[in-house]
Amino acid sequence: MMAARAPDPHLVERLPRVRGRYTADAPLDRITWFRVGGPAEVMFRPADADDLEQFMALRPPEVPVTVLGVGSNLLVRDGGVPGVVVRLGRGFATIAVKGSEVQAGAAALDLNVAVAAREAGLTGLEFLSGVPGTVGGALRMNAGAFGREMADVVVAARALDPGGRVRELAPADLGFGYRACAVPEDWIFVSARLQGEPGRPDDIARRMADIAAAREQSQPLRIATGGSTFKNPEGAKAWELIDCAGCRGLRRGGAVVSEKHCNFLINTGTATAADLEGLGEEVRRRVFEATGVRLEWEIRRIGVPAATTVGEVTS
Repeated sequence: MMAARAPDPHLVERLPRVRGRYTADAPLDRITWFRVGGPAEVMFRPADADDLEQFMALRPPEVPVTVLGVGSNLLVRDGGVPGVVVRLGRGFATIAVKGSEVQAGAAALDLNVAVAAREAGLTGLEFLSGVPGTVGGALRMNAGAFGREMADVVVAARALDPGGRVRELAPADLGFGYRACAVPEDWIFVSARLQGEPGRPDDIARRMADIAAAREQSQPLRIATGGSTFKNPEGAKAWELIDCAGCRGLRRGGAVVSEKHCNFLINTGTATAADLEGLGEEVRRRVFEATGVRLEWEIRRIGVPAATTVGEVTS
């Protein structure tokens, strides 16, 4: 009688020893703003930069690595994320002001960077108070809002390459474009230096208050959404094209196009990642048919689909 084949060991058993923490089959829906998605095969929370460097240098090279910030501009597919998901913690969230520069770790919240600049009397970084997410994500997508973007303020950035080597990056190395940068996807940002200018704290505070009020008035906040769904095409605004195509309020399963700002998708409470992604693709199709413009996703989509039923589209 043939002996039963022993099950393959879980990926977590093949990873190098670290000082941080591994979690096998870690739920991701709890930490993404959409509140959907399957688990990470392994979640790794490095203790510090040295721990992350060692992990990257010693991990099996065939194991994919994905970095997760606060999950704001992200859609995790229902089948989860194969390989290792790296989540940077407080050791990567430090913020220090030196002269007219703000030095921030990749896990520092964009809002906290703006607040630190305000308290130091530095202007030019107020726009970050209107960018949900972390510095690492802002670097990756050249995040921007209210007339400024990361390309306007980054002095330098530090990243780890797939072999765990530290790379010092000047603005020219970052290759910023509209909601994009040229740094390879498998490099991990760990910190950045941002340029401010001397300003009056009261003026800076007023600008940040104006930004907060504008977001409150125009965007669906405190709800399960992922921020702006599509990039603005050259010479146009995505929300206007979506509205023109009659997609405001469009539904698919538990996902809906926001009535308040139709470049936002909302999980009404029962949506799957497939509902949200399918609704986004339907919006893209209808916008192209109505206007001839192909919208590009701004929200980062990661992971693999699951064999689930996707809801029907309804107006």
